[in-house]
Order: sequence, then structure tokens, then C-alpha cells
Amino acid sequence: MPRESYLIHRPRTLTSALVFASPHSGCDYPEWFIRRSLLNAHTIRTSEDAFVDKLFEVAPEFGAPFLVAGAPRAFLDLNRAADELDPALIHGVRKIGHNPRIASGLGVIPRVVANGRSIYSGKMALDEANRRIETYWRPYHQALAELLAQAHETFGKAILVDCHSMPREAVENVSRNGRPRPEIVLGDRFGAAAHSEVMDQIEAAFAEAGFEVSRNTPFAGAYVTQHYGRPSRRQHAIQIEIDRSLYMDERRIKPHSDFAAFRERLGSVIARIVEIGRPEDRSLAAE
Repeated sequence: MPRESYLIHRPRTLTSALVFASPHSGCDYPEWFIRRSLLNAHTIRTSEDAFVDKLFEVAPEFGAPFLVAGAPRAFLDLNRAADELDPALIHGVRKIGHNPRIASGLGVIPRVVANGRSIYSGKMALDEANRRIETYWRPYHQALAELLAQAHETFGKAILVDCHSMPREAVENVSRNGRPRPEIVLGDRFGAAAHSEVMDQIEAAFAEAGFEVSRNTPFAGAYVTQHYGRPSRRQHAIQIEIDRSLYMDERRIKPHSDFAAFRERLGSVIARIVEIGRPEDRSLAAE
């Protein structure tokens, strides 16, 4: 099993209602898992949001916590509901209705990685699937809920930034009325997960740093955004997808020569976003 269910990078002093989280950047692949898989140690990483944890790890320096998943996405998908079990992969699971994520092999225990490549040669026991959920999914989401509750209690609001990366090919053909393809895609479930003012401010932070930004196309947010976004309760959730080609060689899954410069550029955006969650009276910040 992966060594950790999650890690929390906490600020020395909590000064913002922002909570950053990365559910897909885990890269702790147990040897037994690789041996069991049809895929080699490189190919199994193709669904991973590689290095997103490194890109956003600066957030605590600006006063906001950063939650990072320990389990890799190919092992367990934390951006799915715990009951999104795939009957084509897991013994004893019955198909109930039509779920396009499950049908495509992308349930809470994924059956495939990028480009539909199968992870396993057969099915797994329901007990094993439940064990992964109890060991990794529930602790991660409990930690996330607690971070949001702390932010809300301290600042009267909470803003979750769910941090992801996307393959360049995902946005190659996105039509935007003649504008360049998006480099950043912000998802708020078409306004259901965050107040428009919060979305506007986050979009402005990226745009002012020179990024091409799109809203909800082609990614509007999945389980995390849908579940935690409650703008009527002053709890907002926005998914951020970053074009991987901006900072890494997608084929080799390695940072490229512009990684450090991109990380610094993104750091300025993170600093700006954190400001959205600061109280007007800074004495409200929690030690």
C-alpha cells in the first residue's frame, strides 16, 4: 500500500480562507501494484497530475494550507465519490443506472489510465476496493473537510482550490472565438460551486500573469468541486487545470527546462489568490 493517505503542508500562521488541495499528484506506486498491473512503471503514471504538488507547495508561505494525496490516481481516484464502483472491475458490484465516468473505466478505483489503457488483467475483490477506500479515500476527505471547516470558522468563509493538470491534447481543439487555446481551465460547475465574484478574482489573477484562461471548458470540475462547493454557505470550490506542456515533458514525465520559471510565475498567481481569502481585519488570522 502507499505509505501515506495524505500530507498537509500547513502555514506557520493561518492568514487566509484559501485551502489548496492536489488529489491526483501522488506517485507512491507499490511494487506489488506495478507487478500486478498490465502496465509498466512509466505508463501507469500517465493519468497522474505529475509535479502539481511541487507547483503549489509554496501556498503555505502565503498563509494557506496545502493538502496532497498520498495514493496515486491509478490506485485510487480521490476526485470520485466513494460509491462510484466499477462492476467491470470489482466483483460483487451491480450496475445501477448509467454513470459515464464508471462506464469509461474512471470510477473511484480506476480500470484504465490515459487513452483507455487497462490497468488490470482481471477483476478485484470488493473487499480490496473497500479497503483502499477506507485507508486512503476517507482519511483524505476527512482532512479536506476539516481544513475547510477551520477556514470557515476562522474567516467566515472557505475557498477550496482543487489543483490539477491536463494533457495539452485536451485543449488542442477548444474553440474560443479565435483566441489562443487555454493554458488554464477554471471549473466551478458553471457557477454552482462558487460565487461569481470568487471565480472572477481567480481568473483575473491568472490573466494578469499572462495566462490564457477558459471557464468550464473542457473541464467544469468533478466530485470534489461538486461536493464541497456550497456558495450559499460561503464555501466555494474551484478546480484549476494547468496545461502540462507548460512545465513538463509529457512523454517522458519529467520537468523541462522552464519548470523553475513556470513555478515562480505560478507562485505569483498563488500569492494573489491567497489574498482573496484574507480578512479585512488581519487580527482575525489564527495562530
